[in-house]
Amino acid sequence: MYNKEALKIFAVEDDPTYTKFLRFVLDLNPDFEVSFFSTGKECIAKLHEQPPVITLDYSLPDMSGEEVLAEIKELSPSSNVIIISAQDKIGTAVELLKQGAFDYITKDEETKDRLLNVINNARNNVSLVQEINHLREEISGKYEFGKSIKGNSVEIKKVFSLLEKAVKTAITVSITGETGTGKELIAKAVHYNSNRKKNKLVTVNIAAIPNELIESELFGHEKGAFTGANTRRIGKFEEAKGGTIFLDEIGEMDINLQAKLLRVLQEREVTRIGSNDVIKTDVRLIVATHRNLAEEVKSGNFREDLYYRLLGLPIHLPPLRDRGSDIITIAKHLLNQFSEDNDMSIVGISHEAQEKLLTYGFPGNIRELKSIIELAAVMTDSVELKAEDITFNSLSQENNFIFEEMTMQDYSYKIIRHFLNKYDGDIGKIADKLDIGKSSIYRYLKEMEAKGI
Repeated sequence: MYNKEALKIFAVEDDPTYTKFLRFVLDLNPDFEVSFFSTGKECIAKLHEQPPVITLDYSLPDMSGEEVLAEIKELSPSSNVIIISAQDKIGTAVELLKQGAFDYITKDEETKDRLLNVINNARNNVSLVQEINHLREEISGKYEFGKSIKGNSVEIKKVFSLLEKAVKTAITVSITGETGTGKELIAKAVHYNSNRKKNKLVTVNIAAIPNELIESELFGHEKGAFTGANTRRIGKFEEAKGGTIFLDEIGEMDINLQAKLLRVLQEREVTRIGSNDVIKTDVRLIVATHRNLAEEVKSGNFREDLYYRLLGLPIHLPPLRDRGSDIITIAKHLLNQFSEDNDMSIVGISHEAQEKLLTYGFPGNIRELKSIIELAAVMTDSVELKAEDITFNSLSQENNFIFEEMTMQDYSYKIIRHFLNKYDGDIGKIADKLDIGKSSIYRYLKEMEAKGI
């Protein structure tokens, strides 16, 4: 397990005879560090020590078991509370477990073995929680802005500025941008840099779920609520309690379900399908879409009231083609990551390969760049990627030049650069393909050199 240090235990028991019994049982394990208390108030006064395990007598002279349990859950919520009681009442046990007790033990001849087993289970639970928290801290570090989001362009610096504002409050964040620009990465960066990072980030891709199942996925259902509902299922909003829910591709949500989502956001509560019970929600909402939701509202595909509810803090991710030298920064990062994951020794990208990358429009954005770099890394026979290792798929090349707004002269330079890369600088072949004279190509090259293009 994650942590094998001494286990701090608080034992709360007012009966001196039973205290001696507990002392005998707990002293059997030298790894236990036990403090004994005879009243609830004495225990509560020491809760700042955050003991991982507390054994609690149900009947104390100054407070009831429910009252002490409530104080423990308030002041030391991570403590695993084991109720020990002379009462063998199932109803009482169930109620205490609902209130947060880890387990319930009756005082009888099997108490010794049962108590040690339960404490061992509690210890394993403590270790598991510590391990999860440790992993979450590692993940939080991974999603620090500068580590997870690469680039120094003006466009991405604007995104950094908005991210810094987003993590300071629980405002809804709406992320827009073309497919492949990294919207999910931004959602993770917001969550893991916020005060909710110790709780779950629950991601739901609306486009990947059939319309008839989205309501159940988001809000949950009771057993028998519909055909195929064989068990109760909690929804994603319940699962994300205390954390963040990320609704990706929100623009794909059916307009009839949009009204139900709006009600959940307004009332901060959900009702499972097939139930009348209202469940309060405590989630931070992040949404993302590649669509222009304002246009979707105008066309009647998206509710205007929901649109304004979701708008919150808008963060627009620029397409990769508008980020200049960030393309190379990201490419190097992706190459290092792929090389490390696959135990390869590729250390860089040649100048010619970088030039080739910079002349491409990347309609698939970062997702496409990732696939290009990984393929190049597999195909290269060198310690650095060469221009000939970089392959653009024909589907993307077909529309490469339509993505940027440029002058006709700049388009001409772009086309010349593209064919120079494609035909390895063969001026004669390029002249034939473009149906222009070689002198025109040389003139373009001279102009491009003078402009540093």
